[in-house]
Amino acid sequence: MRRGLVHVLAWLLATGAAVTLSWWGVHTVMAATAYDPPRALPITDTGASAQGTQALGSPTRRPSPSKRPPAGSAAPAPAHTPRTPGHSPSPSASPSASGQVKSYDTDGGRAVFELDASSATLVSATPGAGWSMQVWKTATWIRVEFSRGTGRVSVICTWHDGPPHVEVGAY
Repeated sequence: MRRGLVHVLAWLLATGAAVTLSWWGVHTVMAATAYDPPRALPITDTGASAQGTQALGSPTRRPSPSKRPPAGSAAPAPAHTPRTPGHSPSPSASPSASGQVKSYDTDGGRAVFELDASSATLVSATPGAGWSMQVWKTATWIRVEFSRGTGRVSVICTWHDGPPHVEVGAY
């Protein structure tokens, strides 16, 4: 009886040590490779411009007060964005240090780009409630795809043959 109890105790200690060592190894490897998905940058409403579009600004890049247009001057009209039936992107723009920041609201979420004369940068992409998101980037285009079930909404920004151009489409 005593010999059997010693064997069970030795087995329990060995099994506990093996489980602890395995957990520690997996935890160490996963901690080095796994990461939280990137969070979207907050976009704050700083008021409305003359055309009724909302001005958006990045919390890390605000124009200095001397660069703001005088009160009563008209803001430039946002570039035309093609519309897809059932989806209504609403671009909003504000000047930044190196380009214009434009937001595109879709049924699937919001994509915000900084558009320069010959390139673009994705500032943030935030999926709507119940939607997921994927982003693809190359040297000449950025694609943000929002998906839910079989529905897909894409926001594609290209600049390979001229200034950046944004298209919003659903399929």
